[in-house]
Amino acid sequence: MKKVLIIGAGAQGGPCASILARDGDVSEVVLGDIDLDLANRVREKIGSEKIRAVRLDASSIEDVQRAAEGAKAIINLTLTAFNSNIMKGALASGCHYVDTSFGEPVLLDIRARDNILSQIIENRPLELDGEFKKAGLTALVGCGKSPGMVNVLARYVCDRLNRVEEIRIRLCTKSLKGSREVVRPWEPTWSPFRALWGYAVEPTIFEDGEYRKHPLFDGCEEYDFPDPVGRVMISYHQHQEPITLPHFIGKGIRYCDFKYAVDPIAGALVKMGFGDPEAIEVGGVRVVPRDVLLKLVRQPVNAFLAENEEVVRRPLESASFMVTDVAGLVSGERLNYTITCPFCFPQVEERMEVYRRFGTTLIGVALPAVVGAKMCMDGEAEKGVIAAECLDAGNFLKRMARMGGPVRFHELCSRNVTVT
Repeated sequence: MKKVLIIGAGAQGGPCASILARDGDVSEVVLGDIDLDLANRVREKIGSEKIRAVRLDASSIEDVQRAAEGAKAIINLTLTAFNSNIMKGALASGCHYVDTSFGEPVLLDIRARDNILSQIIENRPLELDGEFKKAGLTALVGCGKSPGMVNVLARYVCDRLNRVEEIRIRLCTKSLKGSREVVRPWEPTWSPFRALWGYAVEPTIFEDGEYRKHPLFDGCEEYDFPDPVGRVMISYHQHQEPITLPHFIGKGIRYCDFKYAVDPIAGALVKMGFGDPEAIEVGGVRVVPRDVLLKLVRQPVNAFLAENEEVVRRPLESASFMVTDVAGLVSGERLNYTITCPFCFPQVEERMEVYRRFGTTLIGVALPAVVGAKMCMDGEAEKGVIAAECLDAGNFLKRMARMGGPVRFHELCSRNVTVT
């Protein structure tokens, strides 16, 4: 039986605690957040004696160590600004470490400060990699939905190829809610800060074996996702996958990109400068444009705390799909694989089944993190600092299925045939 510390009781911490509370391999879940009231509300909603809520300041390594006493793993679901501290706390506590997002959390250049993404791009040793290896521990970064499931599915295909040439990732989440408003405000459905940051940072793409930056919203194209999403405008988007996949998978990859749906409202705000972190003078007062926007934008509700059977039975409010194209060689023959994976549950019956099993339908990020943590604790992950694509993809998917997580995707393999 294992004890797990979750840091962050927000949109992902709640679902993660709910999943672990129902896991027969887990004896105790410590849910730490600087907002103890929030952690207690999550604990009360789940209603499990396994969960203990504690106040935890993620900026304090000592706080992390204290909460992690006796734990086998720490799952970090708070802001990426605290990743390094929490990793150090995990090392000091003898815990495996898992997060769902990583990289430069504030500035508009992912290389502006030393972080794992800049270390990979510049081909330098990864922070704390040697220390985790020496301690016989794993630090698993980016094991959520995207990055996370996207990486695992890419690895699932790459394992079939002797050589990998290209990986192209397309992701879209589309609102299905109708609106009579002619002019709408920007309403991100997740962390406004992270959503804005993703649009405001010049995306890095892996081309011709090198990491290269592109202008904002470069590479635009109309892309046809499965119904009910349909045709959507997508463009290059700053994300971890084009940086980590070539690094960890290797196999001769020459090209890897990530395209995401263009949000014209967010794009307009970014182009006007509202994503900038540098202060400007307005009427003799220094203000940060990004702070002004984030103060005005409506914060998304805590969907986990608001979720119940009535909510689950309502019509789906959004649909999300990932499509990954991988091209490579097997015995000299060029093959193209396309993986199409829904990141939503269209049918009410399926949503209810998931809700009854996990106490939530919001498992897209949290469940991969739990699966990754269990693989680390069971000795099924490499030691050191690794990304989700370093895990055994088949084992990962089977574990998720055994836990009751819907594992379904459409796989298409095509090849060029010439008859002479």
